Amino acid sequence: MRKVLYQGHGSLRLTDNDTVIYIDPFAGGGYDIPADLILVTHQHYDHNELSKPAKKPDCKIFQNMDAIKDGKYISFDFKGIHIEPVQACNKNHPIDECVGYILTFGDGMQVYFAGDTSKTQQMTELAQRHIDYAFLPADGIYNMDIPEAIECAEIIKAKCTIPVHLAPGKLFDRARAEKFTASGVKIVEAGEEFELK
Repeated sequence: MRKVLYQGHGSLRLTDNDTVIYIDPFAGGGYDIPADLILVTHQHYDHNELSKPAKKPDCKIFQNMDAIKDGKYISFDFKGIHIEPVQACNKNHPIDECVGYILTFGDGMQVYFAGDTSKTQQMTELAQRHIDYAFLPADGIYNMDIPEAIECAEIIKAKCTIPVHLAPGKLFDRARAEKFTASGVKIVEAGEEFELK
């Protein structure tokens, strides 16, 4: 079974059978299951608290500085999952210091974790990828606001889009989440886990 726990803010835990992946650990709970892989999109303190997750002895940590080398994005395969860094940027997040990640599983499912970003040039290419799930930020302060996030969701055309990173200092903001009216939207509360299928 493949599941995502939305821990709150921009933090998520993905489990794929026995493989456990944390993305941007910082907020909420649910860090007790030992990690096989930790992915960090950038170095702001609210995305890279690497001490929070429990870790397996051979846990791999892959951060933005690993993902971009000499201006090129570095993909890799991990336990049957293809990990692909992609563009993430806005006025608060330089493009050479931030990434999002697309995870492609053996059965073809693709999950896009945008990180902290606004609209990027690469998003038009993502529309051709048939993304299954997309997690987009929409706080309107450090990232794009709700209207731009909706625009990005419509460009990407994921089957399901989940708004995250909705309010600095809060795990979740339902009022903002409910303004995110893109096609295929799924509102997920902080602390809620759901199956990817």
